[in-house]
Amino acid sequence: MDIKLGVVMDPIGAINFHKDSTLAMLLAAQQRGWSLHYMEQDDLFLEDSHCQARMTPLTVHADEHNWFTRGEATTRPLSELDVVLMRKDPPVDLEYLYTGFLLERAEADGVLVVNRPASVRNASEKLYTAWFMQCCAPMRVSRDKQVLEAFIHEHGDIVVKPLNGMGGASVFRVRKDDPNLHVILETITDDGRQTAMAQRYIPEIAQGDKRILVIDGEPFPHALARIPAAGETRGNLAAGATGKGVDLNERDHWICQQVGPTLREQGLLFVGLDVIGDYLTEINITSPTCIRELDKIYKTDIAGQLMDSIEKRLQQR
Repeated sequence: MDIKLGVVMDPIGAINFHKDSTLAMLLAAQQRGWSLHYMEQDDLFLEDSHCQARMTPLTVHADEHNWFTRGEATTRPLSELDVVLMRKDPPVDLEYLYTGFLLERAEADGVLVVNRPASVRNASEKLYTAWFMQCCAPMRVSRDKQVLEAFIHEHGDIVVKPLNGMGGASVFRVRKDDPNLHVILETITDDGRQTAMAQRYIPEIAQGDKRILVIDGEPFPHALARIPAAGETRGNLAAGATGKGVDLNERDHWICQQVGPTLREQGLLFVGLDVIGDYLTEINITSPTCIRELDKIYKTDIAGQLMDSIEKRLQQR
């Protein structure tokens, strides 16, 4: 099947060759003979009701010193493509949302957008866990410091974090007797101007924050347990955590069974679930990572599985 694949991403020259999941996807697509077309957010624009873009032909290489070659950019309708990967990293700010609206117009013209823009808008990554509370530890979401403080006193030991962060940025563990309690809540809520999430602290973080990759509703059978560095409570690779491959256990599979069908129905083809102990803590749908780490451990081709799912979706259209 001759497939034209576009990608909207952060500047490709600035990615981490050894860790970047988008590069893994592009290598897998190219290996199948698909043509690649590179875009950044400012390359997209709307002409009347149709999405156009400056697209650059792209060739990728499995070479840490020279991982891409770009051709000459041309401006064309996105409808000339079969599929577009939206892989821009958070934050999901207004510009991110505007890009999603433009891609939704391309979707109306017949392009498969991964992940579906409307579903990305509707499913805030951290807040989306509230739709699956049977899988989650107690949590509270508010911009009111008193509401969050009451939650701290109820549970004694919690984690608070902003709703639009990534990589463990501005994530605090807070105990009810913490002398910095009030300043932490003032900071995380920007003095009541910004909504934040509080979750009961899960001690099993010491065994790792598991990243489970879900492709079209089905989980990859192994997870990357991101074990916090000494003195840390954040299981994020960007915060110094160490990755360890682990098999999914019975509870992990149950969580995936609860969440997977909804993800598939909403066109969220590539998702990263974060699980600590027995609890789902986040549903990552913008630009989930950990493909390269898991492939290295298990000698697999996760991005290839995603391309197979994309091709199947295209054949069903």
